[in-house]
Amino acid sequence: MSALTEDSPGSDSPLKLVIADDHKLLADAVASMLEGGSGFDVTSCYDLETLLKALSQQSFDVVLLDLRMPGMSGLDSVAQVVRAASDGYVVLFTGEIDRHILDKALGLGVRGLIMKTMQLRSLGSIIELISSGQVFVPVESGLSSDSADGDNQVLNEKETYVMRLAAVGMTNKEIAREMGSSDVTVKMHMRMICKKLGARNRAHAAMISRERSLL
Repeated sequence: MSALTEDSPGSDSPLKLVIADDHKLLADAVASMLEGGSGFDVTSCYDLETLLKALSQQSFDVVLLDLRMPGMSGLDSVAQVVRAASDGYVVLFTGEIDRHILDKALGLGVRGLIMKTMQLRSLGSIIELISSGQVFVPVESGLSSDSADGDNQVLNEKETYVMRLAAVGMTNKEIAREMGSSDVTVKMHMRMICKKLGARNRAHAAMISRERSLL
């Protein structure tokens, strides 16, 4: 992945983005999609220490910040990243968050929330919106709730999240860690996903999800 060594503002310069998430497969999949489809200049960091070092060495337009990666200690770490980002915009990048924590983070200068359950094809335009100075918080973000759909053929937000992580190669144990849940719960989600999609197994479910642009 490329990284500019100097700031080079201008309409022809790609937006400089850093994805801070300890799940390498997911972070690199998002980075690859953004670099290939939207032309972003993306750097990936997998812990707080590496992120702070990167922010001290160059400037970024937007920082996607996972609250659960190594080194993070709640809102104190969020405030530290906001200060280190200087003129860059920090956005929380998570699968689930308490509304109270989100409100506190916005008060610290965070510019919004991007749910990991969001369809990746929408991510580029949202990042561009944030880089223009707008605050983005999805209306239907399922904050601290178990989202449910009336149509049992449609994956709810947690199922979409589980499927996205499974599709980039994460094991049930890794998915459970990211969700703060258990292997049993993840297996239950996977069984429901396969039932809703009519899939034989998780690999088949991932293929169907991609075909239907659910990821």
